[in-house]
Amino acid sequence: MTQRPTLPPLLMRLPPPPLSRPALGLALTAFLRRIAAKNPAILARLGPYGQARFLLDVSDGPFLLLMQPQARRLTAHPRHAPEPEHDAAIRGGLAAFLAMLHGAEDGDALFFSGELQIGGDTSAVLALRNALDDAELDLTEELAALTGRPLDRWLRRGSALVARRSGLVLSRQEVMP
Repeated sequence: MTQRPTLPPLLMRLPPPPLSRPALGLALTAFLRRIAAKNPAILARLGPYGQARFLLDVSDGPFLLLMQPQARRLTAHPRHAPEPEHDAAIRGGLAAFLAMLHGAEDGDALFFSGELQIGGDTSAVLALRNALDDAELDLTEELAALTGRPLDRWLRRGSALVARRSGLVLSRQEVMP
């Protein structure tokens, strides 16, 4: 199993500012809506699972994320609160989530190695993984597109620097066959 970088423990212990969760939820929802509008095939590929509620438990992050694709909603929930109702869950470290999303690691390999765990409706999780694989998302590029010029260039450079220093996969990787 590959040793993956983790978020510093200090980030997990810091209490979030009181307005951060609602603001984060609004920002994440706007970001998800932009991605869905730009990549409508993601929702089409989900088929009946577009109505599912997916819990994304980034274990080294301060929040649980609840994604509702059909509603184009992504909300943040405090880790210490009861889990929101969901149909399927994916759990693991941020590094594993980012590696899968950006194509640096095969999703099946991450699940079989235990770096990512799934629960609930496994068919929904498989549909989501396949839809995201097909979309070939790049979170750095999506964020850069939101910022516009000249901030997009700085964001890309900053992302590359953070990726080099942290080991996190922050942009799309071209995997050689």
